[in-house]
Order: sequence, then structure tokens, then C-alpha cells
Amino acid sequence: MKKILIIIGMLVSVYVMNGCTNLTENVLDEASATGLSDRQAADGIIAPVYARLPDIFTHTNYFALQEISTDEAILPYRGGTDWGDNGIYLAMHQHTYASTDPNLRNTWNLILQGVSRAITAINTLPTLNDPVTKTYLAEARGMRAYYGLLTLDLFGLVFVKDDLGANSTILRGDQAVEYLKNELLAVEPNLEPSVGPGRLSKGAAWGLLARLHLNAAVYRDPYAAQFTFKPEDMDKVVEYCDKIINSGQYQLSRDYFSIFNSDNHTNKELIFAVDQRAELNGHNRMAYFSLSGDQFPLPAYPNANGTDGPGITPDYYRTWVNAYAPKDPASVDPRFYKQNLSIYSNPADSCVAEADFNVNRGILRGQQYGLIRRNGVFLKCPDGKYKVAKLFHDTRNRPTQPVDFTEQIDFTVAGSNYNTGYRVEKYEFSKKSVSGRNFGEADIIILRLAEVYHMRAEARLRKGNDAASALADINLVRASRTATTPPPALTSMNLDLLFRERGFEFYWEMLRRTDMIRFGKYEDKWTEKTNTDKLKRIFPIPQTAIDGASNLPGYLKQNDSY
Repeated sequence: MKKILIIIGMLVSVYVMNGCTNLTENVLDEASATGLSDRQAADGIIAPVYARLPDIFTHTNYFALQEISTDEAILPYRGGTDWGDNGIYLAMHQHTYASTDPNLRNTWNLILQGVSRAITAINTLPTLNDPVTKTYLAEARGMRAYYGLLTLDLFGLVFVKDDLGANSTILRGDQAVEYLKNELLAVEPNLEPSVGPGRLSKGAAWGLLARLHLNAAVYRDPYAAQFTFKPEDMDKVVEYCDKIINSGQYQLSRDYFSIFNSDNHTNKELIFAVDQRAELNGHNRMAYFSLSGDQFPLPAYPNANGTDGPGITPDYYRTWVNAYAPKDPASVDPRFYKQNLSIYSNPADSCVAEADFNVNRGILRGQQYGLIRRNGVFLKCPDGKYKVAKLFHDTRNRPTQPVDFTEQIDFTVAGSNYNTGYRVEKYEFSKKSVSGRNFGEADIIILRLAEVYHMRAEARLRKGNDAASALADINLVRASRTATTPPPALTSMNLDLLFRERGFEFYWEMLRRTDMIRFGKYEDKWTEKTNTDKLKRIFPIPQTAIDGASNLPGYLKQNDSY
């Protein structure tokens, strides 16, 4: 049989780019691949199946949909000049998003490109004669299911097709859930257990199955007044979580923030992640998105600063304060904050060696300190170390206004200033970056072991109100962070406490919207958001996709309320 190689630059047809579902691929035959072994050809076919993940998980795509739509993140029109973008971030937060939102369109297109590439691999890999193709075929089919899980969660539908030349079948509700479940079950036996977090493994498939069953009540009836969590679904959640925990493949990290370090590819807590090691040209957007425009995390790059992007809402911040009052959450819970620059506690420490300079991590509050840039270069101390001092909004031409993050942030003029909102610095900047902004090395986490314990705890609560077992799982995760003093053990557990705890453990990890819907919180009111329309649980299908399918009347129906 002919060896067929994907042309990476031409993988996606005009149909896919316009959002239609005729997922056509362009391929080259073996005439253009002389000298390649079947193993090399297989490697070239499976790589594009994963290659869209970094683009999906950028700050303005999946992150915007999953976080800025919630009580965790808010992105105002900064200073009246930045992040206006025709109001799309205000609309995302206020649940007035429309089918013309470019971030929705981009996310849709990228996910469907992933589907298209998976289908190409599924059709091409069987033509090759190498033992690895069995595993790769399982990964491609499993990734098609993962992309389907994303479209089901975001848009309420799944596209099903095997033949690249055919139109997809569209599934919703219970049919979509059953299809994804059967696909993941079919590939699990042929997946490898130890391929690293950047590829679909047995553990990743189990984790996705657990997620699917945990959210099945939502996916079957997304507009329900009250979701019905079937006991058999909750049993499956526990079963797959047990498989992961008992596999011995994974381990909770002692240091919470090391999970998000630039070398986290080898962190044993990661089960499934966007592989961003240096040679794969990843991005640092999760690291610089929320920082001030006058925070420069890398001494080697005086032009690599933050964007004054989203902050956390006061509503979300108050969950921390209320949980630990009268103590400051930073003094109690190591997940909240990690100080890396000693000048914050000792003003005399104003000179830092380049190798020792690291911005603080977690939730950043109040006056910020860092590298001081003058005339395009950073100031240095007489001993050659870098000068660190109080930061001002120099890049915004406001040199007398300190970079002093405030709790209050909203869409008013005052609430949209450059200093408003506590910021989040969860992922570490890569010191090997060639630009300071792009080419990051930190793998972006899709699934990690802590979530497995949380899913098992939730399933036990929802099925039989087994608060004791749920409490044990949550306290096990809390107690594991022993690099510093771990947060104190909780003494009780219920669904509201579990939702709060998920907010502490997984903030900024693109789980919040899905969590809020499942816990019945998405129609709540929070900073600048009063819309209680349950139809907003699912995003609109991009208008470009509706237009692209207009030649097939009734084929692609817009979601309700759009």
C-alpha cells in the first residue's frame, strides 16, 4: 500500500476553516516521501493530531471561554484603550456572547481541525506496516473523542465521521455521550500506560471517561432545571478514578506550584497535558496574560512584559478570605501564593542575580516589585546584579501611578484601570525562551491526579452522600503539598464545600465554566454579571459555521437563544 504523509501546512481545507463539517484533508503519496520508513511515516501522521492543542489552549481561545465566562476571571477595557476588542470580553463575562464572537469561532475551527487531523490519521495509519501504528491508531481515535468531548461541552454537539469525503453525523444529548464513551472504551486496550503526559495514555483515557460520566447529566440535558446524576454514572466515575489511582503511574506533587513550572513535563501529577517542551515551540501566554505591562519576568528580555489582561473577581477572591478568616489566605494555603522575590518581605533585598530572579506565583495582590527598565534596558546594581524596586506604570505613560493591584475590578472607568484586580501567575516563565513571550516550556495541564481525587469525591457525594469518603479524598490532596506547610485539613464535606475547594485547587486551569454548570452556579450573579439565562450554558455555534453549512438545509442548527 502507498505510504501517505500529511502536509501539515495544508491539512485543513477551506471548509474546515469556515467552520463547516466536511472535514477534508489534503495528502501526498509516497512519491514525495522517498526514503521514509513506515515508522517515520507513522510519526509524521500522528504528530499533527496533537499539534493544534497549543493553539486551542491559548489565552484568547479556550481559556477565554472557560474562565472569562465565570466568576474566576474578568477582563475589562483596560484604561479605555486595551482589551476593548469590540466588547467581546465584556460580553463573555456577562453571558451576552454572540455567534460572531471571534474567540468562539477560532476555538471552534481549531477543535474541528483537530478532528480532521485525527480522521486523516485513522484512515492513513492502517496503510503502514510498523507495530507502533496500533498504538498510534488508538491515540488518533481517542483524540477524535477528546475533541468531540470539547465540542460537546462547549457547543452541545459531537461530529461523527470516518470517511473524509462524507458529511459528518451530528449527535447531541445521550447519543453524543454514548458515542464518546464507546470510542474511549474501544481504544483504551491499545493505549500505552507510560507515554508521558503529552500523548493519550491509558490513564488519560480513564480520566476522560471519568469526566464524561461526571458531566453526563449536563450533556444529556444541558438546560435542565436540575441535573439528574445517575448512580451508574457515578459508579463509573469511581471505577475509572480508582484505575488511575491504583495504577501507580501518578503521584501528587509536594510543591503545588512545581506542577506549573517550565519543567513540569516530568511532574508525576500530570496525566494529560499540552506538550510544550522547548523543541515543540510552545507558548508562554498562560504566564504573561494576567501580569502588568510593567512586570518583566525574564532579565534577558526587556521587551517581554505582561499584557494587563484579566484579574480575578472580588467574588472569587472572597471565597478564599471567607474560608480562612481571620487569617490571610496566603499564610494558610500554599496554593494561594508563593513569594519568590524577597524584597516583598525585606525591602533591603533590592539586588538580585539573573539566575535567582523569579516573579512571585499564585494570586498577586497590592504593590508589585520587579525589574526596572529605563531606555529599553534593565537597571543594575554596582555588583552587576539586577535592580528590583517598586513598579510604576511606565509602559502606560503613567510613571507616578504604582503597579498596586486592587481587589476591586469591574467595567466602570475606575474599575477598568491598569492596576485593578488581583492577578494570577500560575505557570512559570521559561528561562530558555527565545522571545520571553512565546516558546514556553511549561506543559498546559488538561488533566492531573488531584482532579481524579476530586472527581471521585464528587461522585461519592452525588450518589450516596458519602461525605466521609469524599472528605478523605479532598484532605489527602490538601495534605500532599508538604514542600511548605500544607493547608489545614477540612472537618466536613458537602457539594458546596467541594465546589469551593475545586476553585482553590484548579483556578485558572480552564475547568471553571464546566464546574459552575455542573454545580448549578453558572446562572448565579457576580461582578458585572447578572444574566441568569440557563440557555447560555452552551455557546452559540459560530455564524461562519452556520453559513458554511447553508447548502445543507436543517443540517447544522443554531443552539437555542442565539
